[in-house]
Amino acid sequence: MMSDTVNSLGFAKPPSETRVVVAMSGGVDSSVVAGLLAREGYDVIGITLQLYDHGAAIARKGACCAGQDIHDARSVAARLGIPHYVLDYESRFRQSVIDDFAESYVQGETPIPCIRCNQRVKFRDLLETARDLGADCLATGHYVQRAVSADGSPELHKGADPRRDQSYFLYTTTREQLDYLRFPLGGLEKPAVRKLAEDFGLVVADKPDSQDICFVPNGDYASVVAKLRPEAAEAGEIVDAQGNLLGRHDGVIHFTVGQRKGIGIAGPEPLYVLRLDAARRRVIVGPRAALARTDVLLRELNWLDAQPIPPEGRAVTVKLRSAQPAVAAVIRPGPETDAGASTARLDLMTAEFGVAPGQAGVVYDGDRLLGGGWIARASQAAGTSAAA
Repeated sequence: MMSDTVNSLGFAKPPSETRVVVAMSGGVDSSVVAGLLAREGYDVIGITLQLYDHGAAIARKGACCAGQDIHDARSVAARLGIPHYVLDYESRFRQSVIDDFAESYVQGETPIPCIRCNQRVKFRDLLETARDLGADCLATGHYVQRAVSADGSPELHKGADPRRDQSYFLYTTTREQLDYLRFPLGGLEKPAVRKLAEDFGLVVADKPDSQDICFVPNGDYASVVAKLRPEAAEAGEIVDAQGNLLGRHDGVIHFTVGQRKGIGIAGPEPLYVLRLDAARRRVIVGPRAALARTDVLLRELNWLDAQPIPPEGRAVTVKLRSAQPAVAAVIRPGPETDAGASTARLDLMTAEFGVAPGQAGVVYDGDRLLGGGWIARASQAAGTSAAA
């Protein structure tokens, strides 16, 4: 929608004088973004990132940035009549995302590489490339909404379609980055996006959504980590919370906190992974009640709200895994680390189960994303009931 002075992207000039770089993964979402902006008359440039070796990627289906996806992005750009470039970010991606992913597993964490990719590649390196090309903004196909507050500051809100909302994966976005970013699909639902792709005559209109982490074939995280960090695949012990030996395992990389299936030990009650002691190659297991957590420490806090977290705390909701609903909590400032990074503490109103170090704790005020951090550790406050 346009007014007499401000175009649909919020700039006080005609679309034809507004240059937009669109991050095109080769999927339907980013392709429709390019189509919408081209239809409105913007000066659109499509950029696709080559993030890892084509030889391993060409046969991959259901993952972003593979060889077929680059081909699809080129085809879409040609259909829309916009320039398209493929940039080789393979070495940056390996260092910033894949190596970090493997190292997190070695430390006994459960990492989320998609967040690191947004933080260290797409919204840092690609954003700078867009600036170098003279673009007024960088647009992506994420299902989130960007709003502007009364004082003119940009805000990040959940996507209108709760089934597609991707705000959890974008909590590391800084205020400066958010000022430059645009998310044209935030107010749409997926069926409407596919209908637009059909209307534009795009080859990706019926393309399946990405399901796996792009560099992990068939969801087999363990094999990828084992190649990069063989020590993570070393055998070790499965013990209970008191340290009693219950069995053995083939590597901590095969386990995550909260896991029930695949432990391989029979008992009078179901056993869950309570903790991973990667240094001693131990998997600690126990009953579900022992998973209850009410006190969560977040590290590397990124806070988008203009108001800092008050010492007495602030009532919020928080998502502790991407697929779980947000739960009520109080957030308080935590101690600064030796490196000067901020932390925060979350007091959960009810106990949560399977809170895993390496996942993200993402904080909201209603639909507005306030910030978040990586889960460093979690514990159960004294006297808290484990009932759920």
